Amino acid sequence: MRINRYISTHKRVSHGGPFSIPHPNSDILDFSSNISPLGPSQMVRKTIKNHLDSVKIYPDSESTTLKKNLQNYLKIPSSQIVIGNGATEIIYNFCQAFLSNKTSVLIPIPTFGEYESAAKLSGSKVSFFKTMNLEQDIDEFISKFPFNGCIFICNPNNPTGQLMKKQTLQKIIRSAHKKKTLVFVDECFIELVPDYNETIIELVKKFSNLFVLRSLTKSFALAGLRIGYGIGSKQIISVLNTIKIPWNVSGIAQYAASTALDDPTYLNKVNKIIKKESSYLIDRISKFNNFQCIPTSTNFILIKTKINSKTLKKNYLKKNFNS
Repeated sequence: MRINRYISTHKRVSHGGPFSIPHPNSDILDFSSNISPLGPSQMVRKTIKNHLDSVKIYPDSESTTLKKNLQNYLKIPSSQIVIGNGATEIIYNFCQAFLSNKTSVLIPIPTFGEYESAAKLSGSKVSFFKTMNLEQDIDEFISKFPFNGCIFICNPNNPTGQLMKKQTLQKIIRSAHKKKTLVFVDECFIELVPDYNETIIELVKKFSNLFVLRSLTKSFALAGLRIGYGIGSKQIISVLNTIKIPWNVSGIAQYAASTALDDPTYLNKVNKIIKKESSYLIDRISKFNNFQCIPTSTNFILIKTKINSKTLKKNYLKKNFNS
């Protein structure tokens, strides 16, 4: 049997969550998924319960109502929004649509592994820019931009928690535009950043080479329902809507997401918790020998240590922690 050569060399990315370990149990305290600490709101829970009968009906393949709600939420026309079965589906669809074996891709690392995985599955030539603070290394990063290529940026970055300023991202987008290069900005954690608003969603109206990824999984704790969205030019969104599979988002997920967007107080409550507990955790963790916390802008903390990561994981699981 002959298969696509990029599939034969494809390596799946490992992720967290309770099912990332053998024999998961309900007693495990999961620190690995980085979703909203509040869990789904009571409004969302009620909506899910009230729409259980909808599981017998094929969902709206275009997510029409959800797109209208996102249009109101983002102040972006629905024609510039695509809905996905989680943000990861959109990453892979984007790469399938716009990357090929002739595309050079640049990725700052460390970062989310699915950008590399999806780009390589499309046959792209991937290169990396090593940095723990992209803001500080921005000029050198820009000097590496490919022609007619693609750049992936996570803001705030997973796993470092570093948040780039809007002005810096504008500089990146302008420089890439001159080289006819696409800029894919992952903002899946941007709504979980207390005190700062560095989103660049409004720039999709100005730059045709910009695509922004968002997730309701993280911000509104809908991880099990798998729902994300992307914002870009009408041309980019049209292509992504063309290639996405029919009924890619369940009806329950669409109802839950629409309700989550209608709750005006939820994210404020979440960010107050993140601000308070992040300071507490960094202070306490930093007091342990061999643990150094990297400054973070969002709801997760990268810890530098000389202790082997596999040893740490093994010891944490003994205490019912999954990190």
